Order: sequence, then C-alpha cells, then structure tokens
Amino acid sequence: MCLEFSEAHPTPVENDSTVNIGKLFIIGGGHRSDALIDSMIAYSNLSEDNFAVVLPMASSVPDTAAYYGKLQFIDRGFEATAFNFEDGEEAMSSQIDSLRNAVLIYIPGGVQSRFMKVIEQNPRIARAIEDAYKNGALIAGTSAGAAVMSKIMITGDQKKYPEYTSTFYHLEKDNLITDEGLGLIKDVIIDQHFVKRARNNRLLTAVMEYPDKVGIGIDESTAVVVSGNNATVVGESQVLVYRNRSQQTHVKNGKLASSNIQVSIYVPGDRFLVFD
Repeated sequence: MCLEFSEAHPTPVENDSTVNIGKLFIIGGGHRSDALIDSMIAYSNLSEDNFAVVLPMASSVPDTAAYYGKLQFIDRGFEATAFNFEDGEEAMSSQIDSLRNAVLIYIPGGVQSRFMKVIEQNPRIARAIEDAYKNGALIAGTSAGAAVMSKIMITGDQKKYPEYTSTFYHLEKDNLITDEGLGLIKDVIIDQHFVKRARNNRLLTAVMEYPDKVGIGIDESTAVVVSGNNATVVGESQVLVYRNRSQQTHVKNGKLASSNIQVSIYVPGDRFLVFD
C-alpha cells in the first residue's frame, strides 16, 4: 500500500445546479462549540418562520439527547421539536409531516445501528428525511449521526476481533463490519472522531474493501458541509480524505494492500471537491 499525501488547498467550487439543493452538516463528534452550532444554523437558514427537528434514536438515552439537541436551537431563539417515533400511528403520521417540512434535521450521537434499526422498521422516516433534503433542508449529524449519512455505514465493530476497540489494529480482509445508512451522500464512507481516536486503519480498510468509494474521516469538534460535490471544512480540527486511485485491492494471507491510496488533509476554511 502506497500513501500519496496531497496538499490541502481550497478548491474552486463547481456548479451544482443539477444536484439536491439541500446541504449536509457532518460533525465528527466531540464538543460542539458555539461557533460550530452557529455555523450549522447559518447554513440551514433556520429562522423564526420555520423550525428544526431532532432525531435522537441513536442514543441509549433518547430523552436526554432530544433535550440537549433541541436546547442548542431554543437557546438561540428558534423553534425545535424532537421525535423518537415511539408513539401511535396517528402521532407518527403527524411527526412524519413535520419532519418533511423541517429546514434543519439534527441527528445526535449514540450507536448508528440503533438509529438505522428504527429507520428500517419505519421506512417513511427515511423518505421524509430525503424529501426534506431535496426540498432544501440541512441534514446535520454528529458522531453516530455522521456515520448514518453514507450508504455504506461503518458500524464500529469487527468480525475477527469482537471485543470493541475505538480503532483498528489491523488492515485485514473481511474484518470491517458495515451496514446500510441513509445514503444521503453517495459513494462516500464517513468516519468520525477521526484524529482523536486514530481511526486511520479503519477508514483505510474501508477504501480497500470498497475501492470505488471515497473515505472521509472527520475529527472531533469539526464538520464537513456538503453541497452537491462541494465540501467545506468548519470547526476546530482536521478532515482526512482517502481516495483509492487504483480502485484495486489485493490480499495476501488475509492482509489488505493497495498500490495508490491518496490522502488529503484539510483544515477549517479549506474547500474541496468530494469527487475530483
């Protein structure tokens, strides 16, 4: 495996007139500063005339996640509500309508597989999120809420090493466990807490197992704002982007190898094209 490091310079923005008009605000977990929250709100055009929705289903304590998720908007004078989708059919239909009409949908952290299990049981939720996105809403998520953005979703678990560790100690075939996420960002695999938890091996494994996908690792207190093919880094730390330029992987004794993986490292203020 050869890593080719490229300089992180702001990239000119291309015309995205043919893609979804919504945006993604993908946070790598950790502390969210006032500036990061204000940036999220600014990108969403949240105002006194509309509202935000919090979806706390990834959390093991959804009521707490809902409370603090709403508070970051309410403290700034905006309307926000939260849905855990545990109510009856009539209430759920009303919640789905509200979700579809939100200008900002925020997904707190927890366990991404827990969130997607609720989605799988209620596919109307995913359709409402996608409808809101296509109608111009900003879809935001942190930690597990970031992982669910992509179609191929890293679960955090390993097949060969069932005891959980925050990083991978190996680059091995058939070890990475993935599931299906929301698929709001196509042909990309998202990882979070990236620099803080040294998750290089995990995302490298992903782009070797799925060599046609772009891997984006987002550090804590940092976000990538995605509008079509354009990405902007905001927050405090770094974003690493892995591209398997050869789009090929070979294996020996279970170990993964690839001849040309490019790594780009971006800091706040940098812009790049997701697919260049």
